[in-house]
Formats: sequence, C-alpha cells, structure tokens
Amino acid sequence: MVEKNNGLLKSMLQPDNMIRLYASGAFPMADDSGQINWYMPEVRTIIPLDNFNIPRSARKAIEKQNFEIKFDNDYLSVIKGCADRPSTWISDELIVAYRRLHKRGYLHTVETYQNGKLVGGLYGITFRGAFFGESMFSKVSQASKAALIALLHHLKEKDFVLLDVQYMTEHLKMFGAIEISWEEYSSLLQKAYLSGCSF
Repeated sequence: MVEKNNGLLKSMLQPDNMIRLYASGAFPMADDSGQINWYMPEVRTIIPLDNFNIPRSARKAIEKQNFEIKFDNDYLSVIKGCADRPSTWISDELIVAYRRLHKRGYLHTVETYQNGKLVGGLYGITFRGAFFGESMFSKVSQASKAALIALLHHLKEKDFVLLDVQYMTEHLKMFGAIEISWEEYSSLLQKAYLSGCSF
C-alpha cells in the first residue's frame, strides 16, 4: 500500500500518474473516510485469457434473460452502478479521476441491457495488453456474469495478455480465476506491455 500526504494523493489521481501506477501493478481504493490509497498485494488474482471457464449454469440462465451487451456506451452509469451499495470504495473523488481516464481512452465498460435499460455491467482500466478490472454490478440476476463473459471473449479476440481482477471471490472462481505470485504477475505485466493491442 502506498500512503502519502493529501497533496501527493491528489496528484496521484492525475491521469498520467494513475496510468503509471496501474502499469506498476497498483490500484486505488477509498477507505470509509474517503481517503484514497494505492494497493499492491503480493498475491494477485487473474482470469487466464487462454484458459477461462464459462459455467454451463450461467450460460443457460443468461440465455433466458434476453440481454443485450454493449461496450463503452454509458461508462458513467456503470461506475455509479458499481458504487451504489451500502459500503463502497468508489468515492466521488475517484469517480472524477475515472472521468479523466475515460477522456484519455484508458477506461472501458461492458454493459448489460434488458428491455433497453442498463441492468448490470463492469468497468476497468486498460494499458496496452492489460485490462485491470475494477468493479461490476448487477440489478437483475446474471447481468454482471453476462458482462464478464462478454469481456472474456472480447479480450481474447483482441489478443489481450492479462485480465487482472485483483482479489479472489467465489463469483470469479467460477470463471477460472487463479491466484498468482507477484513475480508471476510482474512477468505477465511485462508481456502485456509489449503488446500493441487496443480495446
């Protein structure tokens, strides 16, 4: 974890500095007071893009929901959807920072619609061949899973090297998420940065 004074913390939320931090393997989270710190866990969770799993139960359930998937259509609503919960690490200050990253072309979303309404989705930061997944939300059953499945296929199609999902959850484990050491993660970062792909 990187902790600095308030002036430095604010400068670390400028787009160029944020991308440098993401590229080094760090990611931001706000605590209950709203202070934003950067974290670099020694164990990282990824979903291997050459060996992910699509659960049969999820696939069947999603087929019944008649979802429509879109990319980068309404990024701000996705971020706010992810933040709309009793306790969230996505502070107002972080949302402002994400808006700046979006203007630079670094922030991307996968959105799930049902009957024309946004009902789920996810967002993350990209840098060359790496996608740093940040958060997902779901207003109806299976909506976030549908977005994740679309993301996995999209990243593979675009020749991305790394899908970083930060921490392990039962939800992500279903899709083949694994924990790797910092050394393995750093190696994947280096390989990702040699890639010329784009989202």
